Amino acid sequence: MPVGLLPIIYLAFISLGLPDSAIGSAWPVMAGDLHAGISWVGAVTMIISLGTIFSSFMSVRVVERLGTGRVTVLSVVLTAVALVGFSLAKEFWQLCVLAVPYGLGAGAVDAALNSYVAVHYESQHMSWLHCMWGVGASTGPIVMAQCLSGATWSTGFLVLGGIQVLIAVALTLSLPLWRDRSLPQPGPEVTGRRAHRTRREILRIDGVVAVLISFFCYCALEGTCGTWAATYLTLGRGIDAGTAAGWASLFFIGITAGRAVSGFVSMKVREHNMIRLGQALIAAGLIAVVAPGTDALLAPGLVCLGVGCAPIYPSIIHATPARFGEDVALELTGMQMAFANIGSLVMSPLFGVIAQSIDVRLYPVYLAALLAVMVLAAERLNRVMRRKHLAAGR
Repeated sequence: MPVGLLPIIYLAFISLGLPDSAIGSAWPVMAGDLHAGISWVGAVTMIISLGTIFSSFMSVRVVERLGTGRVTVLSVVLTAVALVGFSLAKEFWQLCVLAVPYGLGAGAVDAALNSYVAVHYESQHMSWLHCMWGVGASTGPIVMAQCLSGATWSTGFLVLGGIQVLIAVALTLSLPLWRDRSLPQPGPEVTGRRAHRTRREILRIDGVVAVLISFFCYCALEGTCGTWAATYLTLGRGIDAGTAAGWASLFFIGITAGRAVSGFVSMKVREHNMIRLGQALIAAGLIAVVAPGTDALLAPGLVCLGVGCAPIYPSIIHATPARFGEDVALELTGMQMAFANIGSLVMSPLFGVIAQSIDVRLYPVYLAALLAVMVLAAERLNRVMRRKHLAAGR
Protein backbone atom coordinates (compact mmCIF):
# COMPACT_ATOMS: atom_id res chain seq x y z
CA MET A 1 0.00 0.00 0.00
CA PRO A 2 1.56 3.35 -1.03
CA VAL A 3 2.03 5.59 1.98
CA GLY A 4 0.23 8.49 0.30
CA LEU A 5 -2.93 6.61 -0.70
CA LEU A 6 -4.93 6.84 2.52
CA PRO A 7 -4.69 10.67 2.69
CA ILE A 8 -5.84 10.75 -0.95
CA ILE A 9 -8.87 8.64 -0.06
CA TYR A 10 -9.57 11.02 2.84
CA LEU A 11 -9.31 14.01 0.50
CA ALA A 12 -11.79 12.36 -1.88
CA PHE A 13 -14.28 12.05 0.97
CA ILE A 14 -13.86 15.71 1.91
CA SER A 15 -14.80 16.46 -1.67
CA LEU A 16 -17.77 14.10 -1.46
CA GLY A 17 -19.17 15.87 1.60
CA LEU A 18 -18.42 19.46 0.58
CA PRO A 19 -21.56 20.16 -1.49
CA ASP A 20 -23.97 17.91 0.44
CA SER A 21 -25.33 20.52 2.86
CA ALA A 22 -24.74 23.70 0.88
CA ILE A 23 -28.05 23.86 -0.95
CA GLY A 24 -30.03 23.19 2.23
CA SER A 25 -28.22 26.02 4.02
CA ALA A 26 -28.81 28.47 1.17
CA TRP A 27 -32.34 27.44 0.25
CA PRO A 28 -34.33 29.83 2.48
CA VAL A 29 -32.74 32.71 0.48
CA MET A 30 -32.45 30.88 -2.86
CA ALA A 31 -36.14 30.02 -2.93
CA GLY A 32 -37.15 33.68 -2.98
CA ASP A 33 -34.52 34.70 -5.55
CA LEU A 34 -35.52 31.88 -7.90
CA HIS A 35 -39.27 32.37 -7.30
CA ALA A 36 -39.50 28.79 -6.06
CA GLY A 37 -41.70 27.20 -3.41
CA ILE A 38 -40.13 26.23 -0.12
CA SER A 39 -40.68 22.51 -0.88
CA TRP A 40 -39.12 22.68 -4.36
CA VAL A 41 -35.65 21.93 -3.04
CA GLY A 42 -36.97 18.39 -2.63
CA ALA A 43 -37.06 18.08 -6.43
CA VAL A 44 -33.37 18.98 -6.64
CA THR A 45 -32.39 16.50 -3.95
CA MET A 46 -34.60 13.89 -5.64
CA ILE A 47 -32.74 14.25 -8.94
CA ILE A 48 -29.41 14.11 -7.13
CA SER A 49 -30.50 10.94 -5.36
CA LEU A 50 -31.71 9.32 -8.60
CA GLY A 51 -28.32 9.95 -10.18
CA THR A 52 -26.55 8.59 -7.12
CA ILE A 53 -28.77 5.50 -7.01
CA PHE A 54 -28.06 4.75 -10.67
CA SER A 55 -24.29 5.18 -10.33
CA SER A 56 -24.25 3.17 -7.08
CA PHE A 57 -25.88 0.20 -8.80
CA MET A 58 -23.42 0.58 -11.69
CA SER A 59 -20.39 0.99 -9.42
CA VAL A 60 -19.00 -2.51 -9.97
CA ARG A 61 -18.92 -2.15 -13.77
CA VAL A 62 -17.61 1.42 -13.67
CA VAL A 63 -14.80 0.66 -11.23
CA GLU A 64 -13.77 -2.51 -13.08
CA ARG A 65 -13.57 -0.58 -16.35
CA LEU A 66 -11.96 2.70 -15.21
CA GLY A 67 -10.33 1.88 -11.88
CA THR A 68 -11.03 3.48 -8.52
CA GLY A 69 -8.61 6.38 -9.06
CA ARG A 70 -10.12 7.54 -12.34
CA VAL A 71 -13.66 7.13 -10.99
CA THR A 72 -12.72 9.33 -8.03
CA VAL A 73 -11.32 12.08 -10.24
CA LEU A 74 -14.32 11.96 -12.57
CA SER A 75 -16.69 12.22 -9.61
CA VAL A 76 -15.03 15.37 -8.26
CA VAL A 77 -14.97 16.98 -11.72
CA LEU A 78 -18.70 16.34 -12.16
CA THR A 79 -19.57 17.87 -8.78
CA ALA A 80 -17.32 20.87 -9.50
CA VAL A 81 -19.20 21.46 -12.76
CA ALA A 82 -22.52 21.23 -10.92
CA LEU A 83 -21.52 23.68 -8.18
CA VAL A 84 -20.16 26.28 -10.59
CA GLY A 85 -23.35 25.85 -12.59
CA PHE A 86 -25.45 26.43 -9.45
CA SER A 87 -23.65 29.74 -8.95
CA LEU A 88 -24.78 30.86 -12.42
CA ALA A 89 -28.37 29.61 -12.18
CA LYS A 90 -31.14 32.16 -12.70
CA GLU A 91 -34.09 29.77 -12.90
CA PHE A 92 -35.13 26.80 -10.80
CA TRP A 93 -35.12 24.38 -13.75
CA GLN A 94 -31.40 25.05 -14.22
CA LEU A 95 -30.75 23.65 -10.73
CA CYS A 96 -32.64 20.51 -11.74
CA VAL A 97 -30.47 20.03 -14.85
CA LEU A 98 -27.25 20.56 -12.90
CA ALA A 99 -28.39 18.09 -10.24
CA VAL A 100 -27.84 15.26 -12.78
CA PRO A 101 -24.00 15.44 -12.94
CA TYR A 102 -23.97 16.13 -9.21
CA GLY A 103 -25.77 12.86 -8.47
CA LEU A 104 -23.87 10.77 -11.01
CA GLY A 105 -20.59 12.02 -9.59
CA ALA A 106 -21.38 10.89 -6.06
CA GLY A 107 -22.68 7.32 -6.32
CA ALA A 108 -19.97 5.17 -7.89
CA VAL A 109 -17.06 6.65 -5.95
CA ASP A 110 -19.01 6.41 -2.68
CA ALA A 111 -19.64 2.68 -3.12
CA ALA A 112 -16.14 1.94 -4.42
CA LEU A 113 -14.21 3.73 -1.68
CA ASN A 114 -16.48 2.47 1.13
CA SER A 115 -16.10 -1.13 -0.03
CA TYR A 116 -12.35 -0.74 -0.49
CA VAL A 117 -11.79 0.62 3.01
CA ALA A 118 -14.19 -1.92 4.58
CA VAL A 119 -12.20 -4.83 3.11
CA HIS A 120 -8.66 -3.53 3.51
CA TYR A 121 -8.63 -1.30 6.63
CA GLU A 122 -9.56 -1.57 10.30
CA SER A 123 -12.80 -0.15 11.70
CA GLN A 124 -11.21 3.09 12.94
CA HIS A 125 -10.16 4.01 9.41
CA MET A 126 -13.78 3.75 8.24
CA SER A 127 -14.82 6.16 10.99
CA TRP A 128 -12.02 8.57 10.11
CA LEU A 129 -12.86 8.25 6.41
CA HIS A 130 -16.39 9.43 7.13
CA CYS A 131 -15.00 12.05 9.47
CA MET A 132 -13.42 13.52 6.36
CA TRP A 133 -16.85 13.53 4.72
CA GLY A 134 -18.01 15.50 7.75
CA VAL A 135 -15.17 17.99 7.29
CA GLY A 136 -16.51 18.67 3.80
CA ALA A 137 -20.16 18.64 4.85
CA SER A 138 -19.58 21.07 7.74
CA THR A 139 -17.42 23.35 5.59
CA GLY A 140 -20.19 23.77 3.00
CA PRO A 141 -22.72 25.60 5.21
CA ILE A 142 -19.96 27.62 6.90
CA VAL A 143 -18.82 28.92 3.52
CA MET A 144 -22.44 29.55 2.53
CA ALA A 145 -23.21 31.38 5.79
CA GLN A 146 -20.23 33.70 5.27
CA CYS A 147 -21.30 34.41 1.70
CA LEU A 148 -24.91 35.04 2.72
CA SER A 149 -23.66 37.59 5.25
CA GLY A 150 -21.29 39.44 2.94
CA ALA A 151 -22.23 38.49 -0.62
CA THR A 152 -24.79 36.10 -2.17
CA TRP A 153 -25.56 32.40 -2.38
CA SER A 154 -24.19 32.47 -5.95
CA THR A 155 -20.78 33.45 -4.57
CA GLY A 156 -21.03 30.62 -2.07
CA PHE A 157 -21.53 27.99 -4.78
CA LEU A 158 -18.74 29.52 -6.87
CA VAL A 159 -16.31 29.28 -3.93
CA LEU A 160 -17.32 25.67 -3.25
CA GLY A 161 -16.92 24.82 -6.93
CA GLY A 162 -13.43 26.35 -6.91
CA ILE A 163 -12.45 24.20 -3.94
CA GLN A 164 -13.67 21.11 -5.82
CA VAL A 165 -11.53 22.06 -8.81
CA LEU A 166 -8.43 22.25 -6.61
CA ILE A 167 -9.24 18.85 -5.08
CA ALA A 168 -9.73 17.39 -8.58
CA VAL A 169 -6.25 18.59 -9.55
CA ALA A 170 -4.72 16.97 -6.45
CA LEU A 171 -6.54 13.70 -7.14
CA THR A 172 -5.40 13.71 -10.76
CA LEU A 173 -1.80 14.00 -9.62
CA SER A 174 -2.35 10.97 -7.36
CA LEU A 175 -3.38 8.61 -10.18
CA PRO A 176 0.02 6.82 -10.29
CA LEU A 177 -0.64 5.65 -6.70
CA TRP A 178 -3.87 3.95 -7.77
CA ARG A 179 -2.05 2.14 -10.58
CA ASP A 180 0.55 0.73 -8.19
CA ARG A 181 0.48 -3.08 -8.35
CA SER A 182 1.18 -3.31 -4.63
CA LEU A 183 -2.35 -2.21 -3.84
CA PRO A 184 -4.21 -5.06 -2.09
CA GLN A 185 -6.91 -6.69 -4.17
CA PRO A 186 -9.42 -9.45 -3.37
CA GLY A 187 -7.97 -12.86 -4.12
CA PRO A 188 -9.06 -14.87 -7.16
CA GLU A 189 -11.29 -17.09 -5.05
CA VAL A 190 -13.19 -13.98 -3.84
CA THR A 191 -13.50 -12.60 -7.37
CA GLY A 192 -14.75 -15.92 -8.64
CA ARG A 193 -17.46 -16.21 -6.02
CA ARG A 194 -18.50 -12.62 -6.45
CA ALA A 195 -19.09 -13.06 -10.17
CA HIS A 196 -21.74 -15.72 -9.46
CA ARG A 197 -23.79 -13.80 -6.84
CA THR A 198 -26.66 -11.88 -8.38
CA ARG A 199 -28.44 -9.09 -6.54
CA ARG A 200 -31.49 -11.36 -6.16
CA GLU A 201 -29.31 -13.98 -4.49
CA ILE A 202 -27.78 -11.38 -2.21
CA LEU A 203 -31.24 -10.20 -1.14
CA ARG A 204 -32.04 -13.79 -0.07
CA ILE A 205 -29.15 -13.80 2.42
CA ASP A 206 -30.58 -13.66 5.93
CA GLY A 207 -30.17 -10.16 7.37
CA VAL A 208 -29.59 -8.32 4.09
CA VAL A 209 -33.10 -6.86 3.92
CA ALA A 210 -32.82 -5.70 7.54
CA VAL A 211 -29.50 -3.94 6.92
CA LEU A 212 -30.91 -2.26 3.79
CA ILE A 213 -33.95 -0.99 5.72
CA SER A 214 -31.74 0.22 8.56
CA PHE A 215 -29.46 2.04 6.11
CA PHE A 216 -32.46 3.49 4.27
CA CYS A 217 -33.83 4.97 7.49
CA TYR A 218 -30.47 6.23 8.72
CA CYS A 219 -29.67 8.09 5.51
CA ALA A 220 -33.24 9.40 5.27
CA LEU A 221 -32.81 10.80 8.78
CA GLU A 222 -29.38 12.27 8.09
CA GLY A 223 -30.46 13.75 4.75
CA THR A 224 -33.67 15.24 6.12
CA CYS A 225 -31.89 16.62 9.16
CA GLY A 226 -29.16 18.29 7.11
CA THR A 227 -31.35 19.58 4.29
CA TRP A 228 -34.15 21.03 6.40
CA ALA A 229 -32.38 22.18 9.56
CA ALA A 230 -31.93 25.77 8.36
CA THR A 231 -35.50 25.94 7.07
CA TYR A 232 -36.87 24.58 10.36
CA LEU A 233 -34.83 27.07 12.35
CA THR A 234 -35.87 29.99 10.12
CA LEU A 235 -39.55 29.27 9.55
CA GLY A 236 -40.35 27.10 12.55
CA ARG A 237 -38.35 28.79 15.29
CA GLY A 238 -37.91 32.35 13.98
CA ILE A 239 -34.10 32.35 13.65
CA ASP A 240 -32.73 34.73 10.99
CA ALA A 241 -31.44 33.09 7.77
CA GLY A 242 -27.73 33.82 8.27
CA THR A 243 -27.72 32.51 11.84
CA ALA A 244 -29.81 29.49 10.83
CA ALA A 245 -27.32 28.58 8.09
CA GLY A 246 -24.48 28.74 10.61
CA TRP A 247 -26.40 26.69 13.17
CA ALA A 248 -27.26 24.09 10.53
CA SER A 249 -23.53 23.49 10.15
CA LEU A 250 -23.45 22.38 13.81
CA PHE A 251 -25.13 19.12 12.78
CA PHE A 252 -22.30 18.36 10.38
CA ILE A 253 -19.67 19.57 12.84
CA GLY A 254 -21.17 17.09 15.31
CA ILE A 255 -20.86 14.31 12.74
CA THR A 256 -17.26 15.27 12.01
CA ALA A 257 -16.15 15.47 15.63
CA GLY A 258 -18.13 12.37 16.52
CA ARG A 259 -16.46 10.32 13.80
CA ALA A 260 -13.02 11.50 14.84
CA VAL A 261 -13.73 10.26 18.38
CA SER A 262 -15.62 7.12 17.34
CA GLY A 263 -12.58 5.99 15.37
CA PHE A 264 -10.83 5.52 18.71
CA VAL A 265 -13.91 4.15 20.49
CA SER A 266 -14.39 1.54 17.73
CA MET A 267 -11.05 -0.03 18.70
CA LYS A 268 -12.78 -1.24 21.88
CA VAL A 269 -16.49 -1.34 20.98
CA ARG A 270 -17.99 -3.61 18.34
CA GLU A 271 -19.95 -2.20 15.41
CA HIS A 272 -23.45 -3.19 16.60
CA ASN A 273 -22.90 -1.42 19.93
CA MET A 274 -21.49 1.64 18.17
CA ILE A 275 -24.76 1.79 16.22
CA ARG A 276 -26.82 1.51 19.42
CA LEU A 277 -24.80 4.29 21.04
CA GLY A 278 -25.41 6.52 18.03
CA GLN A 279 -29.15 5.85 18.09
CA ALA A 280 -29.34 6.78 21.79
CA LEU A 281 -27.54 10.09 21.13
CA ILE A 282 -29.87 10.88 18.21
CA ALA A 283 -32.84 10.40 20.55
CA ALA A 284 -31.25 12.77 23.09
CA GLY A 285 -30.62 15.36 20.37
CA LEU A 286 -34.24 15.21 19.21
CA ILE A 287 -35.46 15.77 22.75
CA ALA A 288 -33.28 18.89 22.98
CA VAL A 289 -34.44 20.24 19.60
CA VAL A 290 -38.13 19.77 20.40
CA ALA A 291 -37.90 21.16 23.95
CA PRO A 292 -40.64 23.80 24.23
CA GLY A 293 -40.25 27.37 25.40
CA THR A 294 -36.58 27.99 24.65
CA ASP A 295 -34.15 28.19 21.77
CA ALA A 296 -31.15 27.66 24.04
CA LEU A 297 -31.10 23.91 23.41
CA LEU A 298 -31.35 24.13 19.61
CA ALA A 299 -27.63 24.45 18.94
CA PRO A 300 -26.59 21.73 21.45
CA GLY A 301 -29.39 19.54 20.12
CA LEU A 302 -28.11 19.80 16.55
CA VAL A 303 -24.60 18.96 17.72
CA CYS A 304 -25.94 15.94 19.61
CA LEU A 305 -27.85 14.79 16.53
CA GLY A 306 -24.64 14.96 14.52
CA VAL A 307 -22.60 13.12 17.16
CA GLY A 308 -25.29 10.44 17.25
CA CYS A 309 -25.23 10.02 13.49
CA ALA A 310 -21.42 9.81 13.51
CA PRO A 311 -20.80 6.10 14.19
CA ILE A 312 -23.81 4.61 12.40
CA TYR A 313 -22.91 4.91 8.71
CA PRO A 314 -19.26 3.78 9.02
CA SER A 315 -20.19 0.95 11.42
CA ILE A 316 -22.81 -0.48 9.06
CA ILE A 317 -20.46 -0.29 6.09
CA HIS A 318 -17.39 -1.66 7.86
CA ALA A 319 -19.35 -4.62 9.25
CA THR A 320 -20.57 -5.65 5.77
CA PRO A 321 -17.67 -7.95 4.75
CA ALA A 322 -17.60 -9.64 8.19
CA ARG A 323 -21.36 -10.08 8.30
CA PHE A 324 -22.00 -11.20 4.74
CA GLY A 325 -18.60 -12.10 3.22
CA GLU A 326 -15.99 -10.32 1.11
CA ASP A 327 -17.35 -12.07 -1.99
CA VAL A 328 -20.45 -9.85 -1.92
CA ALA A 329 -18.92 -6.78 -0.24
CA LEU A 330 -18.70 -4.50 -3.29
CA GLU A 331 -22.13 -5.41 -4.67
CA LEU A 332 -23.80 -5.18 -1.27
CA THR A 333 -22.06 -1.89 -0.49
CA GLY A 334 -23.36 -0.54 -3.80
CA MET A 335 -26.86 -1.76 -2.89
CA GLN A 336 -26.57 -0.09 0.51
CA MET A 337 -25.49 3.17 -1.13
CA ALA A 338 -28.45 2.89 -3.48
CA PHE A 339 -30.93 2.27 -0.64
CA ALA A 340 -29.34 5.13 1.28
CA ASN A 341 -30.05 7.47 -1.59
CA ILE A 342 -33.53 6.06 -2.10
CA GLY A 343 -34.09 7.10 1.51
CA SER A 344 -32.97 10.63 0.72
CA LEU A 345 -34.87 10.56 -2.57
CA VAL A 346 -38.19 9.72 -0.95
CA MET A 347 -38.09 10.88 2.62
CA SER A 348 -36.40 14.29 2.47
CA PRO A 349 -38.74 15.61 -0.29
CA LEU A 350 -41.68 14.06 1.56
CA PHE A 351 -40.86 16.21 4.56
CA GLY A 352 -40.79 19.23 2.23
CA VAL A 353 -44.38 18.50 1.28
CA ILE A 354 -45.30 18.07 4.95
CA ALA A 355 -43.52 21.32 5.86
CA GLN A 356 -45.36 23.30 3.19
CA SER A 357 -48.75 21.62 3.49
CA ILE A 358 -48.95 21.06 7.25
CA ASP A 359 -46.23 22.54 9.47
CA VAL A 360 -42.44 22.75 9.32
CA ARG A 361 -42.43 22.28 13.10
CA LEU A 362 -43.10 18.56 12.53
CA TYR A 363 -39.39 18.27 11.67
CA PRO A 364 -38.31 16.59 14.97
CA VAL A 365 -41.38 14.31 14.96
CA TYR A 366 -40.55 13.15 11.45
CA LEU A 367 -36.95 12.44 12.42
CA ALA A 368 -38.13 10.49 15.49
CA ALA A 369 -40.29 8.22 13.31
CA LEU A 370 -37.31 7.43 11.05
CA LEU A 371 -35.19 6.69 14.11
CA ALA A 372 -37.79 4.25 15.48
CA VAL A 373 -37.91 2.19 12.27
CA MET A 374 -34.09 2.22 12.04
CA VAL A 375 -33.79 0.84 15.58
CA LEU A 376 -36.27 -1.97 14.83
CA ALA A 377 -34.42 -2.98 11.65
CA ALA A 378 -30.98 -2.81 13.30
CA GLU A 379 -32.11 -4.99 16.20
CA ARG A 380 -33.60 -7.49 13.74
CA LEU A 381 -30.18 -7.70 12.06
CA ASN A 382 -28.47 -8.17 15.42
CA ARG A 383 -30.73 -11.14 16.19
CA VAL A 384 -29.87 -12.69 12.81
CA MET A 385 -26.15 -12.28 13.44
CA ARG A 386 -26.45 -13.82 16.92
CA ARG A 387 -28.20 -16.86 15.44
CA LYS A 388 -25.46 -17.23 12.83
CA HIS A 389 -22.72 -17.04 15.45
CA LEU A 390 -24.47 -19.59 17.67
CA ALA A 391 -24.91 -21.93 14.69
CA ALA A 392 -21.24 -21.52 13.68
CA GLY A 393 -20.11 -22.32 17.24
CA ARG A 394 -21.91 -25.64 17.41
